[in-house]
Amino acid sequence: MDLGLKDRVYVVTGATRGLGNAAARELVADGAKVVVTGRDEKSVAQTVSALGPDAVGVAADNADPETAGRLVATARERFGRFDGVLISVGGPPPGFVADTTDEQWQSAFESVFLGAVRLARTAAAELAEGGVIGFVLSGSVHEPIPGLTISNGLRPGLAGFAKSLADELGPRGIRVVGLLPGRVDTDRVRELDGLSADPVATRAAAESRIPLRRYGAPEEFGRASAFLLSPAASYITGVMLPVDGGVRHGF
Repeated sequence: MDLGLKDRVYVVTGATRGLGNAAARELVADGAKVVVTGRDEKSVAQTVSALGPDAVGVAADNADPETAGRLVATARERFGRFDGVLISVGGPPPGFVADTTDEQWQSAFESVFLGAVRLARTAAAELAEGGVIGFVLSGSVHEPIPGLTISNGLRPGLAGFAKSLADELGPRGIRVVGLLPGRVDTDRVRELDGLSADPVATRAAAESRIPLRRYGAPEEFGRASAFLLSPAASYITGVMLPVDGGVRHGF
């Protein structure tokens, strides 16, 4: 199936590693052009080199109020159009309620929550009919994940924001979608498993609770992202799609 991605232009934040990088790779593989971001200039340059001529990089922090405008401007200047954004933000530091400080909450709010809201607002003002705004969230939207207190507090709020945005932008023909990754085999997930006394046993236990009995591969998440962002998904909006191997049992 042709997803209709050829020559469409997307901004993908947090794309130097993990889920954002997986999404950027699949978008480019299907013919799209991407503006990728990350905080570290060297990592951004390496990512662009790997993606090839259909990618351009911007070293930026989502918490910076100037970032959103810079990214849209870069898309238009380099590729002549702007069709959508996938807002992927690295997870805040793990910790339980008693372990997390006001400073950690404030920093995560600025980056994970307010930065994402700002990017979405800016995109909404710039997109035309057929545009799309995507959020990479987490299964914690539906059920808290032990040891990820800050993420548990912020991700459900972003899902609510995305739902509101979908209702507001629908009449303009702009879609809003969310992806809820489960245990996808990224550096972040391996890091979380590594916090346990026995990472191998922790992974085995987690896999036993997944109906497909394995962690997802990053490219599997990337392909789901590419589809939802593509014109092939033109009648899908306001959804929160679990990409979790069947862990979520609710409808």
